[in-house]
Amino acid sequence: MKKQALLNTYINNIGMDEAIQSIETMVENKNRSYIVAVNVDVAVKIENDRYLKEIVDNADMVLVDGKPVIWISKWNGHPVKEKVSGSDMVPCLCRKAAQKGYSIFIIGGKNGVAEKAKQNLEKTCPGIKIVGAYAPPFGFEKDLDELARINKRISEAHPDLLIACFGCPKQEKWIYENYKKYDATVSICAGATVDFLAGNVKRAPEWMSEHGLEWLYRFLQEPKRMFKRYFIDDLRIIRMIWKYR
Repeated sequence: MKKQALLNTYINNIGMDEAIQSIETMVENKNRSYIVAVNVDVAVKIENDRYLKEIVDNADMVLVDGKPVIWISKWNGHPVKEKVSGSDMVPCLCRKAAQKGYSIFIIGGKNGVAEKAKQNLEKTCPGIKIVGAYAPPFGFEKDLDELARINKRISEAHPDLLIACFGCPKQEKWIYENYKKYDATVSICAGATVDFLAGNVKRAPEWMSEHGLEWLYRFLQEPKRMFKRYFIDDLRIIRMIWKYR
């Protein structure tokens, strides 16, 4: 898919409907692919992590997740059509999967969260085919035996869609290093989506999301965990806007 430059990486300038249609095509054509999303936090991490930049640059689809990045694209004269976050796209994909008969594997979250997300989806999307839900133990990405077990588990289920929710950069690096080892057609980096699907974390009200305040809502929910990300790390984006103007 055609990409355009944005800050320190390249993105696909597409909206939600185009993203869903493109994923459908990947599934129908059995194109083994992976999808990532760029928000302020990801862009800041890319700046100091060459490996993460390689992963994002090589992704089959790079979506824009976050109003601030949309605003930056407008300031740079190359406006992005629409914010397409994993937490918005995955529920749409699940409804489409239920209609089309696509199978889904959910991986990530704390113990029991993926299974709860599966149960909720089975209630809200009649006919959905979720062939796996797994929360790997802490540190799994450094355990070769556990990685092999995960790859085998996914391959035995051979899902059309793999929804990975570990947060950045763990999910991106895990997918990049393993998506050709397990048998899943399209792997999607989806961050905190599993928590939203499970219902143990609430989404920001739509008006906050539309005005670029979703970060504030998340901070108010988890101030200790999110303070460094939002008020120290992510402020580096100001210097990056000037650098990549």
